[in-house]
Amino acid sequence: MNPLHSLSLQQTRHLHLAAQGLLRPPRQRARYQDLIDCISRMSLLQIDTINVVARSPYLVLFSRLGDYPPVWLEQALAQGEVFEYWAHEACFIPRADYRLLRHRMLSPERLGWKYNAQWVADHQQEIAELLQQIRENGPVRVADFAHAANHKPGWWAWKPHKRHLENLFSAGELMVAERRNFQRVYDLRSRVMPDWQDALHSISEAEATRLMLLNSARSLGIFRGSWLADYYRLKRVPLSTFLAEAQEAGDLIAVTADGLGDMWLHRDLLPMLENPLQATHSALLSPFDPVVWDRKRALELFSFDYRIECYTPAAKRKFGYFVLPMLHRGEIKGRLDARMLRQSKQLEIKNIWLEPQTRVTLRFVQDIRRAIERFAAWQGAETVSLLQAPASLRQHWPAQWSLNREAGSP
Repeated sequence: MNPLHSLSLQQTRHLHLAAQGLLRPPRQRARYQDLIDCISRMSLLQIDTINVVARSPYLVLFSRLGDYPPVWLEQALAQGEVFEYWAHEACFIPRADYRLLRHRMLSPERLGWKYNAQWVADHQQEIAELLQQIRENGPVRVADFAHAANHKPGWWAWKPHKRHLENLFSAGELMVAERRNFQRVYDLRSRVMPDWQDALHSISEAEATRLMLLNSARSLGIFRGSWLADYYRLKRVPLSTFLAEAQEAGDLIAVTADGLGDMWLHRDLLPMLENPLQATHSALLSPFDPVVWDRKRALELFSFDYRIECYTPAAKRKFGYFVLPMLHRGEIKGRLDARMLRQSKQLEIKNIWLEPQTRVTLRFVQDIRRAIERFAAWQGAETVSLLQAPASLRQHWPAQWSLNREAGSP
């Protein structure tokens, strides 16, 4: 690799957070275009429906943008600024990157559980009739179809029409035209992407893979080679060839980092090496934030050992159902378990855990409290209640406090 620069661990973390838009707080109230730019910076915005606090994609955006109207995300989808498909997992993706995922739609059987070829073969007639119904009568939701008489309840016990719609979505024949109350509204690809023509716009899978790796490199900013493929869940990637060619093209610069060894820096961040970076942002992160969604990377880069436990039985959880990592000035210093009590307009903090090396300074206490208050105010909370926390925090915070109207401002 012949590294050109030697970086401290702090510099490395700061460069990654700069690439992700989490190094400094927003300087002004968010505008609609800021949301589009934010998704483009990350390349992918993972979708999850858990609504204990804000749903994950809204929280990921809030961590970077500060106070913004969540409806902007639905607006971006309905206006075609972004589309939905399988990338890291189900994600909102910039419209310009549709060509990068099209080959997955054309070979959906390679998507594993996300596409059931046997189901499609067994239900050809019903699926054809569903497509004709959408063609003639317009977009549909799963809720538009009644349950069968023998339908069994359960998370994976999908009714037949949902299976049809999900398979058509994975195969790219249907797309998500909009969301209503976060429920997918499915329409024909030809109506959602009327200008797309496979014969004119498709690229090879090899070229799509190269561009996804470049996106991943830009969005990570600085990375070990082994971190790169996970961003888009790529498999059997010619990684060595890509890295060598990207270095030769000047897209990647070889560096070395304390405690991490040989790494790669994306060229967009090269000017940031000229002056020391200062991390001044504090935020609550979603469990599905790109900074932590690769648990191994989070451990190696931030020494943060993190697992999401919402799918773990309650008795076996170490922390909580939907635990939010706490970012403070370039480090992940703790985790917070909370829920939003919407009827009483209260953010309830069930517990806070601090990482072993976290120093509880007055600045840390003030920064994290402001981050919590901004987060709560953005969701419409009027009060925050604190049930459990380390004594070093509880001595500074009351068990319950009211928010002022400016809490959600940048």
